[in-house]
Amino acid sequence: MVLMIIAMLIVVGLALGSFVNALVWRVHEQETHKKKDKKLSVVSGRSMCPHCRHELAAQDLIPVLSWLMLRGRCRYCHKPISPQYPAVELATAALFAASYIWWPKPWSGAQDVIFCLWLVLLTGLMALIVYDFRWLLLPDRILYPTAVVAALLAVVAASTATRPLVAVLNTAGAVIIGGGVFYVLFQVSDGKWIGGGDAKLGWVLGLVAATPARSVLFIFLAALLGSLVSLPLLAVGRLKRTSVIPFGPFLIMGLIIVQLFGQTWLAWYQRTFLPFTI
Repeated sequence: MVLMIIAMLIVVGLALGSFVNALVWRVHEQETHKKKDKKLSVVSGRSMCPHCRHELAAQDLIPVLSWLMLRGRCRYCHKPISPQYPAVELATAALFAASYIWWPKPWSGAQDVIFCLWLVLLTGLMALIVYDFRWLLLPDRILYPTAVVAALLAVVAASTATRPLVAVLNTAGAVIIGGGVFYVLFQVSDGKWIGGGDAKLGWVLGLVAATPARSVLFIFLAALLGSLVSLPLLAVGRLKRTSVIPFGPFLIMGLIIVQLFGQTWLAWYQRTFLPFTI
């Protein structure tokens, strides 16, 4: 039963990873050209090659496999298709499966709903990761719907908690910390230290973090992951001190780690170093 669920999540993750690729490209094209084109509609537009814009056939749309069979090239114009496409599909599938394997709460009716909302949220977060890595921007057209899903997740989690009022207060504290830190940095630096999109993302991730301690932890992990990636690149000359590095993906990765493992880590920290409630 467990293996069947994991297999289903992998298939769904691959399909939604393909959707993420299409969503990111279409939103960028619409934002770049500032014009409405039905072919670029996220809802009704058909999948197409990003180069020649030829409409793709069913055999071109199998996640990962189509890219491999076509050797990373468009069937029609033969131009190379970025390995980003299968990478995003595989990453989304891996996150879906990992979320089920390491889900931190016992399964129940409420947790089933929260888990489904989490998968939808992951899809939006993956789109933000890809967009920020490619174009150093967290577009509102993806961020706001993702925020709605995060808010729904927070409402369900708080309303089904053992002490709903405490859960609401904790979530409020998490949002204040998650977004407040980056909002202050954005205002103080006039947008030079941190982008406005990162501040908005911080509010959204705070809703999911659900407690002040978890918000602090995901911010710490984001800074740590960002340092682990950027410092080696600086050392080998791949980055310069003036280079702009997208921070949104690291915030999201920090939140994902906290969602799956944060409570265990915080409980260990409390038992080891703080014999009182965090």
